[in-house]
Amino acid sequence: MKPPHDLERVRADDNQNWFHPWEYMPDAGHADRAIASHGEGIYVYDEHGQQLIDGPGGMWCVQIGYGRREMADAIAEQVLRLPYMNPFSLTSAPPAELAARLAALAPGDLKHVFLTTGGSTAVDTALRFVHFYNNIRMRPDKKHIISRANAYHGSTYLGALVTGKDREQNWFDVASPFAHLLPHVNPARRPRGQSIAAFCAEKVNDLEAKIEELGAAQVGAFIAEPIQASGGVIVPPEGYLKRCWEVCRKHDVLFIADEVVTGFGRLGHWFASKDVFGIEPDMIICAKGLTSGYLPLGACLVSDRLFRDVAGAQARGASFGHGFTYSGHPVCCAAALKNIEIMERENLLAHVREVAPHFQRRLRELAEIPMVFDVRGMGLVGCVECTVAHLLEAAHDDEALLTLDTDLGTRIDRHCHALGLLVRPLVNQCVFSPPLTITHEEIDQMFDKLREGILRTMHDIEQEFGIKVA
Repeated sequence: MKPPHDLERVRADDNQNWFHPWEYMPDAGHADRAIASHGEGIYVYDEHGQQLIDGPGGMWCVQIGYGRREMADAIAEQVLRLPYMNPFSLTSAPPAELAARLAALAPGDLKHVFLTTGGSTAVDTALRFVHFYNNIRMRPDKKHIISRANAYHGSTYLGALVTGKDREQNWFDVASPFAHLLPHVNPARRPRGQSIAAFCAEKVNDLEAKIEELGAAQVGAFIAEPIQASGGVIVPPEGYLKRCWEVCRKHDVLFIADEVVTGFGRLGHWFASKDVFGIEPDMIICAKGLTSGYLPLGACLVSDRLFRDVAGAQARGASFGHGFTYSGHPVCCAAALKNIEIMERENLLAHVREVAPHFQRRLRELAEIPMVFDVRGMGLVGCVECTVAHLLEAAHDDEALLTLDTDLGTRIDRHCHALGLLVRPLVNQCVFSPPLTITHEEIDQMFDKLREGILRTMHDIEQEFGIKVA
């Protein structure tokens, strides 16, 4: 398919005018990003017409794959019928129907659905509800929020307060005495000689100790991704989440599950909280796979128990003074409903459960490459972390190490692109969350390309630095 644009003009406009998310400012004006032309199935095509397996699935979100005509038709039909409605005073069929569908799919008593514009605004909604809830219940001091190192909960102000990505210098003023980050939960970085069971117990104790330090009467909520996605696909030790949930129950602390990535099939279930990790959160946040990325939409699901505590005769005359112009946008909700319909009709959840063991097996085979420090994942999400730091003297300096690891990820990305694979490096970590439609054969192609990309990078490093990685 020939790109329908003047590519030189697109590149010039992008370099000169589009201020991108996470823009690396030293490259601003001459980043020269690859231009995505079109997509089909699990593939994205660049400006040269090269077919690329979309390893990250956009940004963890393209569940049903690209080029779905029926999604385009459902969106177009809703645009013509009703492109917008005022959510503060009106309702319409798509948001009402979607709220009912999400309530039916969610675990436990999560029956109340606040529709937002994406994951970050859903996180803000959950945190503001915690404050609202405790104010209505006349517990004005119960506002502290506990999160974790390596967590990512969004770029809005409240979401950023509880985000704990550890290697990037934060140039923003985001600080609050009410936000607290616990130590990391990455088993690969536990102390030498410590068992997984002991590490898990230590991480659970981190939470309970922080609640006791602050005082349970001061702590409103604990927010956690079941798997820390943007933090590097960190899968906590088995039993960790359930034990943390039990600690929260014990101390009357709300448990917020951020399922922006793990929801909508990534682990083979609509939501991972109960079916995978055995918990029933007080709130669940979702976005991304909710529409398979076709349109922006997020949701915060609130338990019936909490809702009853602040509604009707318990409301003290209050309004929940929070919302967005595009809350419950009818076109976005129509896309979500069609997305759910496609996933159900094509049995994508069962498909994920069927192909995931092969995905994880091929992922873990990469651990045999000398440059690979760790591989980890679950379902159709995974991470390959590479390093040569232990072989280079300069890597003892933190800034030099970050530069080295960033360069390593960039090299792998460049080689993989040439081989026909998008990897989206997070510094030195290649993360994967491909469309859920991916087949066994396509999984093999994806990891074959990744293996070759890593080996080529390892060869580059050996040649350039005069070292032997193997």
